Amino acid sequence: MKGISVSSPLSLWTTVRSVGAFNIACSFVALWALVKVSRTLRWRLKTTQLRGPPRTSLIYGVSHDLTSSQDSGGMYERWAAEYGVAYMIPSILGQTRIVLCDPRAIAHFYARETWTYVQTPVSLALLEASIGRGLLWSEGEAHRRQRKALTPAFSNAAIRKLTSVFYDSAYKAKGAWDTVIESSKDGDAVIEVQNWYVAFLACQASFLIEATQRMNHISLDTVGIAGFSHDFGSLDGKRASVTEVFDTFGKDQQASAVNQIVLLLASAFPIIVKIPTKHSNLVNKLGATMGEISNDLLTRSRQEKDANMSGRDEEKSIIGLLIKSESQDAELRMSKEEVVAQMKVVLLAGYETTSISLTWALIELSRHPCVQTSLREELLAFGADPTYDQLKANLPYLDAVVHEILRLHPPVGEFTRLAAADDVIPLSEPVCTESGEMTDSISIAKGTLITIPGAAINRSLAIWGPDAKEFKPDRWLTEDGISGKAKEVQGHRHLLTFVDGPRTCLGKDFAVTEFKASDLIRPTVLSVLVKNFVFEMRDGPDTPVEVARGLLPRPRIVGENGIGVPLRVRRCE
Repeated sequence: MKGISVSSPLSLWTTVRSVGAFNIACSFVALWALVKVSRTLRWRLKTTQLRGPPRTSLIYGVSHDLTSSQDSGGMYERWAAEYGVAYMIPSILGQTRIVLCDPRAIAHFYARETWTYVQTPVSLALLEASIGRGLLWSEGEAHRRQRKALTPAFSNAAIRKLTSVFYDSAYKAKGAWDTVIESSKDGDAVIEVQNWYVAFLACQASFLIEATQRMNHISLDTVGIAGFSHDFGSLDGKRASVTEVFDTFGKDQQASAVNQIVLLLASAFPIIVKIPTKHSNLVNKLGATMGEISNDLLTRSRQEKDANMSGRDEEKSIIGLLIKSESQDAELRMSKEEVVAQMKVVLLAGYETTSISLTWALIELSRHPCVQTSLREELLAFGADPTYDQLKANLPYLDAVVHEILRLHPPVGEFTRLAAADDVIPLSEPVCTESGEMTDSISIAKGTLITIPGAAINRSLAIWGPDAKEFKPDRWLTEDGISGKAKEVQGHRHLLTFVDGPRTCLGKDFAVTEFKASDLIRPTVLSVLVKNFVFEMRDGPDTPVEVARGLLPRPRIVGENGIGVPLRVRRCE
């Protein structure tokens, strides 16, 4: 029997050289092209081909138009009016995305998220670089396990105990602003409010008078104390390394525009995010900085636990639950990498999203003095600072203002997912396909990109009625204030601000409470500030406001550098 000859490495290398590197490269390219063509053919056969806007760029499709627009939600809404509640848009390098603007289709989508619809490769790469493999990164069973482990920290009972933390931060900001106003000659001061809120969240006040910076400080201090029993002290003027990195995003708007183009190209070639650039280095620095802080806090908390210094309630705090989940016999065990990633998620979400919402709240109240006056009257008539339960049930106008801000200005305006399996999405009304046929459902092939434009849905005239674009808190005070179509939207108070389904924002009650208390953080902080101060646009009520690119889109007064939102602030007499 003839033996099988085995080529030696030397003979194999000789063969490769004889064939030629160029021919081998051509073979790989041909194989890649064959795979791409076969996938494209399968996609076209398995996916309902819908109508949509024409391509405006051979490279970007319409994606660059959307990212550079000050009103991308309006663009999505106009296309929905023209092409129907589900349509296709051309994207990067020949890619196509399906956009869903239909409540029934979106409900179907959310019910299957993390399983059928998953993060895109570029989203996974960016999330892993900045916050690691935590709750935002994970999918399927891993996501379910991590979310279940953290849920007790965001229960009503847990948040109720944190209300005093929100108030402490709000009153630190108030004291700092009182000092600034006392030192002014005219009894008022121009305060840059946005960064104030960030400090509040981190740990509760440096006396720089810039609204954006102040909101940032409030947010950072509050998250630090409420989540990790740690005061970053940014409201007391201490420098926190994480705030310096956060604040770097958005300062250079020209660089931010370039970064948007790089990220667009990365959606087609995710490897681009690994290439060292100014933006990628900043993302990596953010991840490393948050990782250092998280590890320091975890080490300190473990030592306190070992020394029996922590009370039993500590196990129900965010950091207490995370330490508990590290145990080998924990029912919902998380790895050390996952624990640190959850810490980063809380820091990022608490710092960015809440400070953005509070800044928008102060802008809208400055633009609408009658609404500001009505809110102040309700808060003053109530008297003492409301408890957690009173914030939720006894201040209807505060609740209305908070939810109107969340409706008009969601921190994240849209997101895109990848279909991990074939699916059929039902529609509440039929749409016309590319071939002219009408259909009340659309077939989705594995590999299809699906976009949910949450901001467009929140402000849609077709869904919220003819006054959808207006800041109108009164709509939340009566049963008929919200249109029938809006009631079909499945989400917190019919909004997509906190998304829905398995990825519903775990900290939505934390955020709404904080907001109210300021005016819980949002309500808490908001209530304290509005009771004690009158806010006005520095250059008059018609001052134009635009969206600046940062880690997340942030408001900015037109003409200001970075993310500046200077407001005129005076004491309420």
